[in-house]
Amino acid sequence: MDPAFPMSSCYSIGHMPTSAADVTILFDNEASTPGLTALWGFAALIEIGALRILFDTGSNGRVLLRNMAALGLRSDALDMLFLSHAHWDHSGGIDSVLELNERITVVLHDGFSLHFIEDLRRLCGEVIVVGADPQELAPGVFSTGRLDGPPAEHGMVLDVGGISATVAGCAHPGVERIVASGGALLGRPVDWAIGGFHLLATEPPEVDRRIHRLRALGVTNVVPTHCTGEAAQHAFRAAYGEHCHTGGVGRRFALAAPQL
Repeated sequence: MDPAFPMSSCYSIGHMPTSAADVTILFDNEASTPGLTALWGFAALIEIGALRILFDTGSNGRVLLRNMAALGLRSDALDMLFLSHAHWDHSGGIDSVLELNERITVVLHDGFSLHFIEDLRRLCGEVIVVGADPQELAPGVFSTGRLDGPPAEHGMVLDVGGISATVAGCAHPGVERIVASGGALLGRPVDWAIGGFHLLATEPPEVDRRIHRLRALGVTNVVPTHCTGEAAQHAFRAAYGEHCHTGGVGRRFALAAPQL
């Protein structure tokens, strides 16, 4: 059974995830659930037990909060905000989030503007600035460390309940590089690759090479969304079959080890 399914309006921020980790797409170019708004950009909610992490903010804070409200989610219940890189379509909604949640911890890498980082220190509970080395942010949650682009970007690595995943905003350094960094950090293959894969303008032979590399790295499930591009998404579906999961605002992915 496909572990990805549309969210309904009865979903509550107070629920306990039924799997090791739950990933819900809150901002994307397409909507998978009626009543949600799609714009260019990406954001996702990552839940591990009681920990709630917002990965990126999309391009528009009002739309982000409206989508969250439609899914029964509250900004003031978030514990951490992880910014993958400085492009507007991933950080444009930050003001709306911070206005409603001044205690949140913001994680970003040292390639962001120093002025932006200093301003954040006056607007949130804590700022964690990641350098080039991988860094643990919470049990089972890591940053790959800053990877050169352009622009510089870092991905999130999850390692919970026997399942591992990387989450990328745009994967400007290369999605296979983000996955390889996650695998090196964990000492074993990454199971899931989720997010924007930045293949919108990539020629088919190069897309096929990237897919081959991900399979060689051990990735068993992919969620290619945002800037991946329609042609590349089709190539991933052809390569991964039912293990290529459709994104879109409102989609939720339960990351759990298979039952034996």
